[in-house]
Amino acid sequence: MQRRTAGIVFIGIAAFLYGIRYLSAAIYGSNAQSWGGYLFRDLLNAVGPGPLVLSVLSLAVGVVYLLYAEFGDSMKGATGRIRDNWREFDTETGTVRGTADENEDADGPQR
Repeated sequence: MQRRTAGIVFIGIAAFLYGIRYLSAAIYGSNAQSWGGYLFRDLLNAVGPGPLVLSVLSLAVGVVYLLYAEFGDSMKGATGRIRDNWREFDTETGTVRGTADENEDADGPQR
């Protein structure tokens, strides 16, 4: 499956889960004698936060998949070019890049 398709599927699942929360609350209260805002809010609380949390999670995963599908390959190329430029700069200046532990003498850090 392509990354774009997977991203769209996850966004569709997010929309479905977001809507199912309200639909299940309406079904749960379908036998009520009267309707009101307070009653529906209580019915939403009875459904719980599960569908909302899962829909937000699915939306985030879908957006990440779409962003990776659009910009992932170009970012790989850009990071490779940046790495090559740093290596070229290091060889031109003659500096050695490494961790601080590698650059310290036995007497302590260089100042």
